[in-house]
Amino acid sequence: MTDADPLAAPAGAATGASAAGPSATGPSASGPSTPVPSTTGATVSPDAATTSTAGPSTTGATTPGATASTAGPPPAASPVRAEVVDGHVLLVTLDRPPANAIDVPTSLALHDAFVRLEDDPALRVGVVTGGGERFFSAGWDLKAAAAGEAVDADHGPGGFAGLTEMFGRRKPVIAAVNGLALGGGLELALAADLLVMADDAQLGLPEVTLGVVPDSGGLLRLPRLLPPPLARELLLTGRRMDATEAARRGLVNVVVPRSAVVGAALDLARRIVASAPLAVAAVLQVLRATESLGVAEAFTRMRAGDLADYEALLSSADAVEGPRAFAEKRPPRWQGR
Repeated sequence: MTDADPLAAPAGAATGASAAGPSATGPSASGPSTPVPSTTGATVSPDAATTSTAGPSTTGATTPGATASTAGPPPAASPVRAEVVDGHVLLVTLDRPPANAIDVPTSLALHDAFVRLEDDPALRVGVVTGGGERFFSAGWDLKAAAAGEAVDADHGPGGFAGLTEMFGRRKPVIAAVNGLALGGGLELALAADLLVMADDAQLGLPEVTLGVVPDSGGLLRLPRLLPPPLARELLLTGRRMDATEAARRGLVNVVVPRSAVVGAALDLARRIVASAPLAVAAVLQVLRATESLGVAEAFTRMRAGDLADYEALLSSADAVEGPRAFAEKRPPRWQGR
């Protein structure tokens, strides 16, 4: 969050008006390599229905003559909402107006939601999006920084935004980028496994224009997802990338109108839910264990016998059920074992 309006800078221009992630001098979680989003070209999907996450407001009627309540003000609303959709998808909404900027308490609340996804056996996929219509997230809350939040503040076990250093996840997360994703907001999106983007959204890492660097994942993940010269340009200038360019570069999976972003992300999530849970976990584990290796080395690593999810899959009931269901021309009944 910043005092200046992040929308004031035109696409393609360097800007100092958006928030950046905190410094890398903060604690680093250990674990396997970072998740890799799909490297296939982005597809442009038609409008999908958006699922509303807001519940109805409840008000109590005042009885004439009744004594006025002495209760204090209601507790502040949580900056993060988590809602189960279709029984298997956790929809996580970062809702912290006006720009969904992230401070330490917000990082911890986001991490709690992602831990819930990992720990609940009924949940299979997470979707994270921003509340409101203008921002996915403007990144690090610079007002919190001005109020004393240190650049190397401890954002908890998941790192900044609760996800950027949450390694070893067994369940995929989809970022539904419904608006501006700047600084740490983009770093949150890059930490996800798949990315759905609004056609009028923009991405950017303006940290160098603020005297810091995007060391909550931007410096490390962006060069793995884009051609190195382009990644260096974005990192060194703070230039924003629009949805058309992001799709052309293969950085996003789907581009849709803003009103359809959450619906398109949920459609992707449902397709993942239809797959075998052990197979999904094994894919994530093998990708992370081998992403920095050559093909021959990667085969050796995959066959080493110590990738638990991959080994469990090979001897699982689901590995038998899939081919059997195909032969019998019926939907598979996954047991997750």
